[in-house]
Amino acid sequence: MIAVVSLVLATAFWAGNNVVGVVAVRELDPMSLVLLRWCLALVPLVVIAQLVERPDWRVLLRNWRWLLAQSVAGILAYSLLLYSALLHIDALSASLINAFNPALISIAAVVILRQKLSRTAAIGILVALIGVLIVLSRGSVLSLFTGGFGVGDVLMIGAILAWTAYTLLLRQAPRMPAISATAGQVAIAVVLLAPVSLILGGPTFPQTDGGWWALGFIAVFPSVLSYLLWGRALTVIPPARAGVFLNLIAVFTAIFVVIAGQPLTLAQAIGGLIVLGGVALANSAAFRRAPVVVGTASPVSRTIPTPTDP
Repeated sequence: MIAVVSLVLATAFWAGNNVVGVVAVRELDPMSLVLLRWCLALVPLVVIAQLVERPDWRVLLRNWRWLLAQSVAGILAYSLLLYSALLHIDALSASLINAFNPALISIAAVVILRQKLSRTAAIGILVALIGVLIVLSRGSVLSLFTGGFGVGDVLMIGAILAWTAYTLLLRQAPRMPAISATAGQVAIAVVLLAPVSLILGGPTFPQTDGGWWALGFIAVFPSVLSYLLWGRALTVIPPARAGVFLNLIAVFTAIFVVIAGQPLTLAQAIGGLIVLGGVALANSAAFRRAPVVVGTASPVSRTIPTPTDP
């Protein structure tokens, strides 16, 4: 029961990242937001890793090439593209596009890693894709062939492509302690991003109390607590089954959006339900057995094996 609660809380915090991220990007450019987020999260991650895992940091650093690639794809590219997308589209649309990520990972695993895909999973991926197209087109799929995608949509598609690359790297990387590996990736991201930010004039900072609260929430809840809760749950629940819980991110985002008084369009409601249904169908085997299913990797787990992505 505690493990289930941990999974639910973790996905709620990640959903909060989408909603609160919209507030944060009103006062911070995406690069500043990513840099400040991970600067604030780095210290608690290192401290917690030392207390819980007691890693040999020198041994961990021997895998620096893997940590570097994972940091660029999962910490930098994904976050930068996500927050850039939130400048142009609402949090719910972003989360619904992101919900297609597990299906995209499944496709990449088949194409690149030569893994097999069941007929049920293939049908689920197709259904999820239809749902994403409904969300992207605002309910008029044919308009995509005439008007194309919006800037925010393209950036969000780029974000899930970055996370797919990150997941494939996780599949191939040597096993590392989860929290310690996360801390290592975050440290690399800060080292890479800080000089770029300084060259471009330095990071911007929140101008209002609301902006500081938004930054604080992002640095603590989705950046630190979600990872810890997820990792704790994975000691009890198999990764493939835990991964299915990540479908709750879009659900929580919808709830938060409605509570905030923002409109929920018919296209978002219908497309979102189709996406979630397709992803659930593609991962239906996760409900029946423990082994990891193709396409189960998460933007939240930093070890092997990994769960499913939001």
